[in-house]
Amino acid sequence: MDAKEIIVFFGLKSHPEGGYFKEIYRSSGIIPNDHLPEFIKGDRNYCTSIHFLLTSDKFSAFHKINQDETWHFYSGTTLKIHMISPKGEYSFVFIGTNYSEGEIPQFTVPAHYFFAAEVIEKDSFSFVGCTVSPGFDFRDFTLPSCKELSKEFPEHKSKIERLTHH
Repeated sequence: MDAKEIIVFFGLKSHPEGGYFKEIYRSSGIIPNDHLPEFIKGDRNYCTSIHFLLTSDKFSAFHKINQDETWHFYSGTTLKIHMISPKGEYSFVFIGTNYSEGEIPQFTVPAHYFFAAEVIEKDSFSFVGCTVSPGFDFRDFTLPSCKELSKEFPEHKSKIERLTHH
């Protein structure tokens, strides 16, 4: 299947950070807020997961959430995940199936890291899954502007300018 076929087949919709997604799982179990860290507001499901597709012309902009997020590679071409730690350290990882080239099929972005993702190969796509625990809620989602993030991490301004939407 190509990217358009996957989008239609799985009923993916545009995501605010870029790309296309659909929530595929939200556990029925709930963690009460008083059992969660202070930076998470409100009760949370144990776990949530989505299907997520990026094309080479639609990156996932720098954003962060309050939980760890595990990315699982399904199909397509290599995806590069860029990360900026809370201390300002930049790193990246390639997820995909070219294991001999250092790609890995699964990777967990630590909580509170700003991260972005892009498809490396031109005219291609990456189809992945993302799992969050405790479960994702948009109250945990921060999508900073280029100006805001560049002010916080000026040493990474060129990457931030390239991988933010505003």
